[in-house]
Amino acid sequence: MTKTIYFITGPTAIGKSEFAINLSKKINGEIINADSMQIYKELKVVSARPNYIDTKKVKHHLYGYINGNERFNVEKWCSDAVKKIKLLNRKNMSPIFVGGTGLYIDTLINGIAPIPYIPENLKEESEELLKKLGSNNFFNLVKKLDSEATSNISQNDSQRLKRVWEVYNYTNKKLSFWRKKNNKKFINSENLKIILFIPDREKNYKRVNERVLRMIDNGAIQEIRNLLKLKYKKTLPIMRAHGVPELISFLENSISLEECIQKIQLVTRHYVKRQNTWWKSSKLPIFKKLSEFPDEIDPKSTILTDF
Repeated sequence: MTKTIYFITGPTAIGKSEFAINLSKKINGEIINADSMQIYKELKVVSARPNYIDTKKVKHHLYGYINGNERFNVEKWCSDAVKKIKLLNRKNMSPIFVGGTGLYIDTLINGIAPIPYIPENLKEESEELLKKLGSNNFFNLVKKLDSEATSNISQNDSQRLKRVWEVYNYTNKKLSFWRKKNNKKFINSENLKIILFIPDREKNYKRVNERVLRMIDNGAIQEIRNLLKLKYKKTLPIMRAHGVPELISFLENSISLEECIQKIQLVTRHYVKRQNTWWKSSKLPIFKKLSEFPDEIDPKSTILTDF
């Protein structure tokens, strides 16, 4: 029998992991990562990956298993996630996905357009073209290539704009063309429960600020110093993770440690705001939406047995 698939999600720094551990004990489950930065081996501290003690309480999957020099994507994660779901089903255990990357969760449930893999050299070319033209001119260029795909993309959203340009230049077909093709499906979306936490945003911001300070105390600077020794290309996703560019700027003596901390706090708070906006507009079926922080819910509470 296929077990129900659980998703514990919401904005960053709210305490989803501990709640998921408590839930997994109640329903005989194991945890699967749904955070796009916690997949990387090199980012343990900066990505706030579950610690050794947590991973001993309950088995965790898809954490720290990808090298940062690999350009990972949502489709690869979905394929890996499906393997873990099947593994846990064979063990008669419940898969519990934990993380705030809404794109990962949405794609796993709804599927993805069958867009061909874009080679690394073309991604580097789009980055160089953006630098050469500037954001305004690059936006106008991409808009001419595919006005439909860019209709809801901000001029400042360089990642999505580069994606439109790359797909067109590699496949000679517009991204909007590929999106109209039947999605590649990953799971049966009927047997799932999404538990979404959307706590008070100002309190969430306070937790973000405190987490960044802990991150610095726990060795984030040395972690990024080690990352720089690997000489990864700056265009790789790992090099743009929240905190990485700011810590690199500090290590290169471009900014002070105080400025570095403030910048990390700011970009992370902005991320929380975007996550809240994303979930507000999401059409995913939410089983339970909770306004508390996950760690404010008593593990002995009946709410855990409701799942």
